Amino acid sequence: MRGQTRQRALPAAAAVAIGIMTLGALAPPASASASASASARPDAVQQALNTLVRDDGMPAALASVQGRDGRTRTYTAGLGDLATGSKVPRDGQVRIGSNTKAFVAVVVLQLVGEGKIGLDAFVDTYLPGLVRGEGIDGRRITVRQLLQQTSGLPNYSDHLGDDVRYYTPRELLDTALRHPADFDPGRRWKYSNTNYVLAGLIVEEVTNRPLAEEIDRRVIKRIGLRHTYFPAPGDASIREPHPHGYYREQAGAPLRDITEIDPSWGWAAGQLISTNSDLNRFFTALLAGRLLPSAQLAQMRSTVPAEATFGPGARYGLGLVSRPLPCGGLSWGHGGSFPGYETRGGATDDGRAASVAVTMQRTDEAGRRNLERAADTALCR
Repeated sequence: MRGQTRQRALPAAAAVAIGIMTLGALAPPASASASASASARPDAVQQALNTLVRDDGMPAALASVQGRDGRTRTYTAGLGDLATGSKVPRDGQVRIGSNTKAFVAVVVLQLVGEGKIGLDAFVDTYLPGLVRGEGIDGRRITVRQLLQQTSGLPNYSDHLGDDVRYYTPRELLDTALRHPADFDPGRRWKYSNTNYVLAGLIVEEVTNRPLAEEIDRRVIKRIGLRHTYFPAPGDASIREPHPHGYYREQAGAPLRDITEIDPSWGWAAGQLISTNSDLNRFFTALLAGRLLPSAQLAQMRSTVPAEATFGPGARYGLGLVSRPLPCGGLSWGHGGSFPGYETRGGATDDGRAASVAVTMQRTDEAGRRNLERAADTALCR
């Protein structure tokens, strides 16, 4: 989950360990349709998805686009399962990776609004003595720095190696603390999944409830996200109709079906499963003030430069990314990557929203930018 949750690529040894099957290097056809379009000529969004499948080699691409009037269009391209040739489920569930961070940030900021967490309080206020390491001291790192990725904490997911198994949050944190700090707290910005593991642990300490329950109660149920959930420990499946996710060890290598995988190594940094339409509903509700008081939403939208990870003009708030749109204005979202899936999109202040997902995690910069352009096309259509 480095960058726009550009997580580490799954090693070949790990692929064998979880029993995924090897497929031939299939090139699925871009045979897709838009549910709201009766025209034989595909619109700009459909063309963008077709291009992701045809030119970028994605097994499948799917999107949901919400207009200012609230009307939604859904799109698909490619194949949902390369082994059977089945269609892509319309608005199917996918692993949304680091979009999870926006959900966690909302929960933390709700607790800030309730006076239970101080945004500029130190981590040791809630987890005394837990965060110590070389150049690392929880008495010097604030909650705000965790949410804004300015803590200097090393990224645990860079150091997990080939061991794909169930991880507890404390194991993820301990992995990070075995490595030195990247910089002193507040000195600069650098993306680290460790920040959100700590944010999740603070939520659990303050509420005395599991993080998954707090996300479900405070966000998912509150705005009616019917297809979003935090997988239970040991649950490697995806509950509802979904396209299969794939992994390629290197260019030219065969695709491997990696749909079922223990997601615990993502936890508060990237474990959620959702759909494109639910992501649109979430970010639209967030910007409309339905999840946070105005003071906390303003803090969430207070940003620092993050171009090195998220592209030209991008800025990072508290679990929220702003990006300039080619048609003018900003989109607000996050994006996420998890082995087998990658999502991009966001919402605008005038009520537009779009989310695009593909069923193979991109590891090359050009591929990621193509996915971002597809999301921009959907938002600007």
